[in-house]
Amino acid sequence: MQGAPWLQVSERFYTCLHKKRKNWESMRIDFKEEWKHLNPYQMEAVLDDSSSCVVNANVGSGKTTVLIAKILYLHYEKSVPLENVVVLTFTNKAADEIVSRLRKKEPGLLREQVQGFGTFHSVALYLLKNQLPVERVGWNREFTVISPDEEADLAAAVIAAQKLKVKYKNRLKKRLEQEYQGYLQGKECSRYKDDLFLLYPLLEAEKKRQNKMSFSDLLRVSTKLLQAGRTEKQISEKHWIIVDEVQDSDALQIEFLEALKGKNTRLFAVGDPNQVIYSWRGTGENMFYLLKHRFQAKELSLPVNYRSSASILEAANRFLQSGTGIQSSRKTGGKIIVKNHYDPFQEAEYLAGRIRALHDSGSAYGEIAVFYRLQKQSEILEKVFDRQQIPYEVSVRKTIRDIPVLDWLIKVLRFSVNAADEQIGIEALSDPQYGAKCTRAKAKKIIQEQKRESVLLYRRIAEFQEQEEWKKEGVPGASEIFAYFGLRDALHPTSSTYCEDEKLVLKFLERICRYCIEKEYSLMEGIREFVNQSALYGVNLLSGDGDADGIFSRNTVKLMTLHASKGLEFETVFLIGMNQGLIPLHSQSFEQEEEERRLFFVGMTRAKDELELSYYTNPGEPRVTGECSRYLRMLPPHLLEWEELRSAGEKRGNLQQLRREVQDQIREKKEQEQQKKTAVKRARHPKYGEGILVSEDEMMVEVEFDGYGRKQFLKAFGEVVIV
Repeated sequence: MQGAPWLQVSERFYTCLHKKRKNWESMRIDFKEEWKHLNPYQMEAVLDDSSSCVVNANVGSGKTTVLIAKILYLHYEKSVPLENVVVLTFTNKAADEIVSRLRKKEPGLLREQVQGFGTFHSVALYLLKNQLPVERVGWNREFTVISPDEEADLAAAVIAAQKLKVKYKNRLKKRLEQEYQGYLQGKECSRYKDDLFLLYPLLEAEKKRQNKMSFSDLLRVSTKLLQAGRTEKQISEKHWIIVDEVQDSDALQIEFLEALKGKNTRLFAVGDPNQVIYSWRGTGENMFYLLKHRFQAKELSLPVNYRSSASILEAANRFLQSGTGIQSSRKTGGKIIVKNHYDPFQEAEYLAGRIRALHDSGSAYGEIAVFYRLQKQSEILEKVFDRQQIPYEVSVRKTIRDIPVLDWLIKVLRFSVNAADEQIGIEALSDPQYGAKCTRAKAKKIIQEQKRESVLLYRRIAEFQEQEEWKKEGVPGASEIFAYFGLRDALHPTSSTYCEDEKLVLKFLERICRYCIEKEYSLMEGIREFVNQSALYGVNLLSGDGDADGIFSRNTVKLMTLHASKGLEFETVFLIGMNQGLIPLHSQSFEQEEEERRLFFVGMTRAKDELELSYYTNPGEPRVTGECSRYLRMLPPHLLEWEELRSAGEKRGNLQQLRREVQDQIREKKEQEQQKKTAVKRARHPKYGEGILVSEDEMMVEVEFDGYGRKQFLKAFGEVVIV
């Protein structure tokens, strides 16, 4: 988009790019060697030069291989500059993998060349920050991104301030998302005949005032500006747009894609209509075909699976909803085992023993996975695996919101780079554990009246953007940032949690500094980008970077829901809970039933060599029967090896004792979690009532009371009783 008048690209970029192109011929790669491993279907897709092409890529057919080969072909063989290619993925991990492969071929690859590689939201964010005139629609380039939860909180505040009548406030986040398209289409009233449609323009005005955007705003606003820029002929066309997992696109993403595509831009999209499993996100089961007809696209296919054995694929073909069948490149393999366990307790014991035997025979723990339909099914597995010393990981990520001190710190940083964000500023200053010792009302007054001198933390935040050293190249250390914000006092050095909090904060600040260095950002620019990415994708505390696509440890068994398994592969897969009412869940419509079938298809096709399915005689869950799933009866009998319930004496052996042990462990874990949630100490005063204990040392006690604010008391007088 070099022709856009508002675009400013670094001089270093053009200098390096000129040098690259002068030596272009010496950098060309002999792709005859690169493409030896491609089959004819994959080669046809890579070489296709149609104005629009969609590739129906069956599971395990080398979709990522084709995408990367396509980009390398365009760049090195067709001399298409990478800065004129947009690559849209559905995870940062997928985009990073593509960029990483490119860097191996071209170590001098510049950040500016691959700014168009990322998720729909991150590419829209980049365009709004760097290339589109966002000021025209009421925001400025320093806006921050808010999560759906924060948008719902802001909406609740607007409802209260404007005295709107909005029903079902406990489901406000879902309602804001579900009814927004109806509002945009000009419907007169919301589904429940309340003031929700009056809320939307007020909420947008408040987001503009606080200079922040929601996820849907990123796509909607960038689409609007792209369309206007195209009309005004101010947007230079991209040469190619490449889309991964296109079947997961929703209506907003397709509109964004259409606005991004110029008259002469070529489109290459890859997806699998058999893997549509996210309908709650707004994805339709016919999105693949909708895109094909909308862009008058040529359709190609990748029918050959390289992952699973022929027997697993023959079983999976029974659940194929699109296409004529998946071809296997491998031998038949062993039969699919179907086991009947008495209940989940017995199954967990069996799985622990079976997994240990697999490991002893040479299988890596990291190549073994257990899938289930509901997250709560992991509880029993976790306790039994702990007791049996089986290393495992659960796919539920522990994020910043789960750790109070980091949740508070990210609010401080967000307010520091967006002084207009009053909502997050109030939360940062009024936090009862780490804030500035003030109520929400007082925090709001301080921010609105900009009383910098009244609170040290607020002064540091307010002055952050005025510090010229933060805007220059060269990132300071974590300890320097820690000292600037006065975090030692905020974390209360006398508290029992100080050492652990300090360690977490410094480690987190080190990650931000590392992120700035890797991305070649100044501290100011890096923090702004980091908090935006963390809002979009979360921050996986097990990962080393600023997104949620962390990589599992290689030496652990993976426990995850069927939804979380998409995109992964393992040598051995145990798919448990194959009972009616669990797999599939009870469906209220034909569409839900079809999605349940696709979900089972996805789970089966994660297995390379061994697949084992199991069900319970006594599932112990409401609305789940003791019958095996009808899906098991749909599988070809010659592919299955059924192992029925063991003898009554065997199944009852130590079952009751096992159940008591595991239930006790689960109860103990829940009690520990509850204690953590209620870890904030409280104190009682005869006049002010009960309040939150803020700090305590040998002489003084500080307590915050509702309606009275924070009070300090001498311990010697015995006025306050710690509850």
